Amino acid sequence: MTRYAAQTEVPADRSRSEIEATLRRYGATSFMYGWEEGRAAVRFQLNGKYVAFVLPMPDKADRQFTTYMRGSVPYRRDEGQIEKLYEQATRQRWRALALVIKAKLEAVESGITTFEDEFLAHLLLPDGQTFGEWAKPQLEQVYVEGRMPPRLLLGTGQG
Repeated sequence: MTRYAAQTEVPADRSRSEIEATLRRYGATSFMYGWEEGRAAVRFQLNGKYVAFVLPMPDKADRQFTTYMRGSVPYRRDEGQIEKLYEQATRQRWRALALVIKAKLEAVESGITTFEDEFLAHLLLPDGQTFGEWAKPQLEQVYVEGRMPPRLLLGTGQG
């Protein structure tokens, strides 16, 4: 299956600008993005809640960029080819994130779903982790043990 926007020519910075414009259009009151080795992040505030998306970035040293096969023989690509393929993968990921955010916001606006249901995994908690990061270990525990954890673990304060 071909990835969404696999051949896009839209620069990553234009996709980030599109994400910001989309968020403004749907009422976001703050927006930021940043990056570090191997990932980028978009954060925004909407409906009084903070949301964070972490976008795993491709690794330029990955074989998908550095090597091509001729029959069963691997060959190293030149630096220009590596850079071109890496930039394409980067553009694709930013386009996909722009699509995801726009689709979620439109689904909420159209009444198909709620903001909380659509963004739950990406809502930021007071300690800086997302709800998804916090909940995944508990979800694994539920499936391993075959029962719900005590309500105290869910933050309700009731046992």
